[in-house]
Amino acid sequence: MARIGIFGGSFNPPHLGHILAAREFQQKLCLDRVLLIPAATPPHKTLTANSPAPRHRMEMTRLAAAELPYAEVSDIELRREGASYTADTLDELRVIYPEDEFFLLMGTDMFLSFETWYHPERIAAQATVAVAHRSADNAQQLRSCADRLNDTLQLQTVFVENEYLPHSSTSVRALLAFQAAQDYISPEVQDYIQKNDLYFSRDDLKGLGFDRLQEVSLCLHNKKRVPHVIGCSDTAERLALKYGADPTDAKRAGILHDVTKALNSQEQLKLCDHYAMILDNFERLNPKLLHAKTGAVIAERIFGENPAVCDAIRWHTTGKANMSVLEKIIYLADYMEPNRSFEGVEELRRLTEENLDDAMYLGLTMTMEQLKAYRREIDKNSSAALHWLEERKQSR
Repeated sequence: MARIGIFGGSFNPPHLGHILAAREFQQKLCLDRVLLIPAATPPHKTLTANSPAPRHRMEMTRLAAAELPYAEVSDIELRREGASYTADTLDELRVIYPEDEFFLLMGTDMFLSFETWYHPERIAAQATVAVAHRSADNAQQLRSCADRLNDTLQLQTVFVENEYLPHSSTSVRALLAFQAAQDYISPEVQDYIQKNDLYFSRDDLKGLGFDRLQEVSLCLHNKKRVPHVIGCSDTAERLALKYGADPTDAKRAGILHDVTKALNSQEQLKLCDHYAMILDNFERLNPKLLHAKTGAVIAERIFGENPAVCDAIRWHTTGKANMSVLEKIIYLADYMEPNRSFEGVEELRRLTEENLDDAMYLGLTMTMEQLKAYRREIDKNSSAALHWLEERKQSR
C-alpha cells in the first residue's frame, strides 16, 4: 500500500513555494508519491483575467515539478467539466488507487475553512488531511479546528511543521508583470512564461488607455483590494474636478496607487533591490510602507506614467511637506473613499469637501495618534507634512 500525497491548486503560476511545500510534505510524511493537480475551475476563488489557459498551467506545473522524482502532475481535474471539487477528485483517484492511503495536502487557511467545502464528509472518508504550518501559527486554533472536524466528520488530521516561502501566486503574477520574478519561479517556468507571453511578462504596458490600464492593474491585486482601488480612483477623479487638478492624472494615480500592495514585506524589499531603490533605515525597518515607493517606480518604469502621477503615488501613505493638489487628493482619496469605514471617516469626508489642507491635517493627526498608541515610530515625512500644514494654517 503506497502513501500518496494529493496537492491541488490553481498553480497560477507554480512557484518555488509550491515546490518547497511538496518536498517538505514528501519528506515528513514519507510519501511514496505526490500528485500535483491543477484545478480547471477552482471552487474557492475566481481566476484572474490574465490567467492562462488550463493547458499552460498544466505544462508550467510539469516543468516546476520536474526536479521532484516522486512527483506526478495529473490532469484529472482539467478533464472534468464544472467546478474542480476535491470530493469528486478523490472519488476518481480511489478507482485508480483502490488500496493506497491518501493524504490531502494543504495550508492553514484552507484547513480552517474546510467545513465550508463541497461535501467535506466525503473527503474525510477518503483521506487524511495534512496541514503545513509554522511554529508561529496559532497552534491552539488549529488543534481546536482539528478536534471539531474529528467530532463532526471523523476527519483524521496530521500537522506538518515546515519550511516556508511566503510567496503567493498573486504576488508572483504581479512580479512577473514588474519584470522582477526571477527569484520566485524556476528558470524553466520563467522561460515558458516568456515564450508564451503570459502574465503580461512581455507586454508593453506604457501609455495604456485608462480602461486597459484598469483591466491590467486590477489583475495584480488580491481580490479583496479591488473595490478600494476603484473607489480611490473614482474619488480622486471627482476631487480633481472640484479642486482644479488634472482629472486624468488623478484617475490614473488612483487606480495605480496600490499596484504593489499584494507583495509582502520581503518581496517589497527585493523589488527595491531589483530597481536599485535607495532606502533609509526607517524604510527597511517598516517595509509595509514601501508599497507607495515601489508603486511609484512601477508606475514610471512599467506603466510609463508622468511625474505628477508617480509623485502622487509616492506620497499617498506618509504625505510630505509642500504637497501638490494632486498629491493631497490621492492621499485623501485613499484614506476616505466610499469603501473605508472607521471612526472619524465621516468628518474626514466632510472636511475633504471643504478644504484639502484641513482634511490633510486631520488625516495626518489621526494616523499619528494611532501610531503613538501602538508605540510605533512616525515617518519623518509625515511629521514634516504636519508642520508644513500648521504653517499654512497660521498664514491663512
